[in-house]
Amino acid sequence: MKALLSKEVGGPDTLVLEDVPSPEAKAGQAVVEVKAIGVNFPDVLIIEDKYQFKPERPFSPGGEIAGIVKSVGEGVTHVKPGDRVLGNTGWGGMAQELALDANRLVKIPDSMPFDEAAAFIMTYGTSWHALKDRAQLKAGQSLLVLGAAGGVGLAAVELAKAMGAKVIAAASSQEKIDLCLAKGADSGVVYPRGPFDKEGQRALAQLFKDATAPNGADVIYDAIGDAYAEPALRSIAWEGKYLVVGFAAGEIPKIPLNLALLKGCDIVGVFWGAWVGKNPEKHRESIAELMKMYEAGKIKPYVSERFPLSRAADAIKHLASRKAMGKVVVTVD
Repeated sequence: MKALLSKEVGGPDTLVLEDVPSPEAKAGQAVVEVKAIGVNFPDVLIIEDKYQFKPERPFSPGGEIAGIVKSVGEGVTHVKPGDRVLGNTGWGGMAQELALDANRLVKIPDSMPFDEAAAFIMTYGTSWHALKDRAQLKAGQSLLVLGAAGGVGLAAVELAKAMGAKVIAAASSQEKIDLCLAKGADSGVVYPRGPFDKEGQRALAQLFKDATAPNGADVIYDAIGDAYAEPALRSIAWEGKYLVVGFAAGEIPKIPLNLALLKGCDIVGVFWGAWVGKNPEKHRESIAELMKMYEAGKIKPYVSERFPLSRAADAIKHLASRKAMGKVVVTVD
């Protein structure tokens, strides 16, 4: 079978597509015939050894997959060969077949296409955990989403609207804002690309304040970090919650803690992957809720582009360019 492999530290150009042995299901595992793989920002980081986890090489990137169960190991009862499933893998997904712990798999309805299934669990899982568990977002509250047209950002827009919040989408182009508005955002603000000098940061802070007027944002969802973080925090409402989701813009920001004091606000970390490992039962409940919302038509992954497995490295490169909207998916024949 074919697999995209990271054999050395580096960007997408270092990845190679090679033949590797087909996996076998050990006890507690299932082998999935992969049909689609969601591309996410951790795929960019993990091949450069910049992610929280550093798997032993060679390994395949790809943190979420969808496909058909091919075989199961001893003790596996909740899935069987022939089941249509999605799964969060961490890494290893960019291959024609994958063996993983069966408890990472979730059955999907026949009405759910594989490309949408592969674009589902990481983005909606992260954003649902962020908004429901960490922010405890309430109907009527206001939410500012940075990087709103990206995978997790667009999921946050949809979920927040389903929760009854007022959503202000922030992104780097009007085209991206238009997508967010089509997905339910109440308003949008186009921010410039950095880097910013001090005057530029003040102007950006005023842009966010104007967008969240008159009271500021009750919750800020920040998946981009870098020089956008501090200006956004300056627009938060009194006793608001600032969600630290990721750093897609590059650098990890250094926040002046006097802002947290002056705003009486909470700066809240969101690490969905670790939360899943520590709370497997709550994770299953969350996924069940999200599936109900999908089947009810309240949420739907926006797959903007599809790449074949032979061009999976190009898919990761495209995501790293920050030009992609919604989700990029790799498909497997």
